[in-house]
Amino acid sequence: MRINKYIALCGVASRRKSEDFITSGKVKVNGELVTSLSTDIDIDKDKVELEGKVLSLPSNYVYYKLNKPKGYLCSREDGTNRKTIYDLVKSDMRLFSIGRLDYDTEGLILLTNDGDVAQKISHPKNKIEKEYTVKIEGGIVESELAVLRNGVIENGVRLPKAKVTVIEQNSSMTKLSVIIHEGKNRQIRRMFECIGKNIILLKRVRIGEIKLGGLPRGMYKKLNEYELSWLLSNMEEI
Repeated sequence: MRINKYIALCGVASRRKSEDFITSGKVKVNGELVTSLSTDIDIDKDKVELEGKVLSLPSNYVYYKLNKPKGYLCSREDGTNRKTIYDLVKSDMRLFSIGRLDYDTEGLILLTNDGDVAQKISHPKNKIEKEYTVKIEGGIVESELAVLRNGVIENGVRLPKAKVTVIEQNSSMTKLSVIIHEGKNRQIRRMFECIGKNIILLKRVRIGEIKLGGLPRGMYKKLNEYELSWLLSNMEEI
């Protein structure tokens, strides 16, 4: 295993920050200073130290689902004092998010200290369904739904197709279910912007077989046996 990946999986820093630790001379392997990012280690035999502290992989992995409220970042910090999802979770472990949501979007986030699972499930080639509830101002017609389903054109580039179903509609708003696979940056917001619709609520309610359910905003809980089995079986297929 590459040294930077090992340090990240130990939960002390992101992989990028781990690289900084290595190149700045803060890491030793078996008592020898290591500065090369291409260094491989044997996790069963090698002793890795960061600034004198011996690192080890977590002995107990945890897997949570969180109902992210609007107005929270999914990153740990952005140079401001804005709240993050990590303010909501009481844990001494370094947790990784699986599937980010933008600041104004709410709903299902998966969290774990298992960095390998987080990385593999989030990988673009793993096209797991993600379902969102979307509320927009006003109505929507069949031709606009067809555009969303076939992939809207944005600046000459077609966005991925989506499964779109109207759940509820009245004179002031329309509620829809939108299912995507690729999850490009702000994809759903961009889709509706392209057809001139204003989103008033965007909530992720499902990732694969894991559903948000009745989990209250700002609360989290461990995945149940079925959810965990689904998560880990998908990791093994990648």
